[in-house]
Parts: sequence; C-alpha cells; structure tokens
Amino acid sequence: MMGGPSAEREVSLSTGKECAAALREAGFDVVEVDAGPDLASDLKQINPDVVFNALHGRWGEDGCVQGLLEWLQIPYTHSGVMASSIAMDKEKSKDVYRAAGLPVADSILAPRSEVEAQHLMVPPYVVKPYNEGSSVGVCIVQEAANGPPVLSPDMPDQVMVETYVPGRELTCSVLGDRALTVTDIITDSWYDYHAKYADGGSRHEVPAQVPNDIFQACMEMSLKAHQVLGCRGLSRTDFRWDESKGLAGLILLETNTQPGMTPTSLSPEQAQEVGMSFPELCTWLVEDASCNR
Repeated sequence: MMGGPSAEREVSLSTGKECAAALREAGFDVVEVDAGPDLASDLKQINPDVVFNALHGRWGEDGCVQGLLEWLQIPYTHSGVMASSIAMDKEKSKDVYRAAGLPVADSILAPRSEVEAQHLMVPPYVVKPYNEGSSVGVCIVQEAANGPPVLSPDMPDQVMVETYVPGRELTCSVLGDRALTVTDIITDSWYDYHAKYADGGSRHEVPAQVPNDIFQACMEMSLKAHQVLGCRGLSRTDFRWDESKGLAGLILLETNTQPGMTPTSLSPEQAQEVGMSFPELCTWLVEDASCNR
C-alpha cells in the first residue's frame, strides 16, 4: 500500500516499489496498491493476508489508514492507530516525551498569519508543519533575520515554532524491542527534503563516530520513545546534538512510525549494518503484522 494523497506521495511510491521488489525476492506474492478514495473496496477485492503499509505523511501514518485496516480486520505492518496519531502530531508527541523524561526543544503552536506577522520566538528558530514529515515546508529563521518568515504556500494554517537546536543530525531505528544503531547524517547545510531523498543529497556515517555516551543515549532514548508512544514494528527517532554541551546537548526531535525505505533511506542502512538484508527486514515486518496494534 503506497502513494496516497499526502505531500509525501512521491517518497511513498518510491518506498512502495522498493519494498514490493524486496518482498518478491523473499518469495511473497505482492500486489501494489496506490491508496486512493476507493482503497477500502480495493482491499476487499484483493483480500490480502497482510497489508505492508508503505504510506508516508497524513492519512498514511497518522492513524487514519490504520483505523480503516482495523475496521476491515486486515493485519498490517508498523504502528497502530494511537501510536501513529500521537507520533504524527509533533506537539502531542512532545508531551509524551516530556512525561517520560526525554529531552525536547521548546516550541509553540500558532496560526501561520501570526508567524508571518512577527517573531513569536527570539531567532534562531524553526517553523514547521506540526503533522507532516520529510521536512516538508520547514523554514529556519536565522539569528540575523530582519523580519518574520514568509512561509511556503504548502504550510497549513496552524504551524509549530520551535527553538533551533544547532549541531549534528543523528538518528536511530528501533525494530520490535531492539534499537539497531546510530547514524550521523552529514549534509552541506541541513537535512531538508532534497538532502533526504536526492542521490548525493547527504552522506550517512553508520555507525556514527560519536562518543560512546552519546551513542548509547541515542539508542536508549529511541527505544524509550518507541515504547512510550506505543509503536510497533519499525520506527526511527531523530536527534540534534550540540557537541559543545556534551550529553546535555542531545535533543530528541521526533519519532517516525513509517520510516522511509528508499535507496537513500536510513532504516534499511541501519538494518544492514546489524546484519539484516533489505528483503529480510521487509520479511520481518510482514511476519510481525497484525490487527489490534
């Protein structure tokens, strides 16, 4: 199940094709479905044993399609309704992280009209949709900015304004009850949409060459985030690390319940690093699928 109507449609189509090819290589019979308005009737006609959820963005990883699959009683991969819904809402997930003692950046939700009218935070800060992924529409307001930002037309009416955290971009995937490894994402500027998905857009150093306490903290925090959100299957948690502050400079940004699985994606690389091939990773997810997630 891939594609869909979200801003991340093209990424999802790429993920879906890669996963379908890997599952066929592993011996599964695979039907590729572009999720549209007739998804429920399409699924009833296909009558699959398992739905491999390769959707990204709204509707696909925010609990909506998970609710449909629960209603149809079709086993599916990745997280269920509640975990998907909370993780996709960046502010609500921060409330869960704070309650669990996980470090997050200060942020507020505000109408985009107010964000474009005045600085709601002392720069530098970040403006982002509170319920999209893949860095869609993200805007960094630098310290030297003369005025408030002019936001992308794609940004929603309600946005998140978040304190900018300098430093390195680190990420860690969790599979089931196991944190895999940590990747240091190296880019020329910051990890935007182009850096995530374009060939050569970023370089991934896996395992990350960081101090052991930082590496272990990423592993432990990722697993804890996965658990307190109630995630299932595969998730990936992203961090920023300000080296000048040591462990105190490690900040959890967000948890992705549907990590990308394209040729340049991070979770398949991390699985490979710990000895799991891409077909084996996809097979694990299929065998883990269920309802009541």
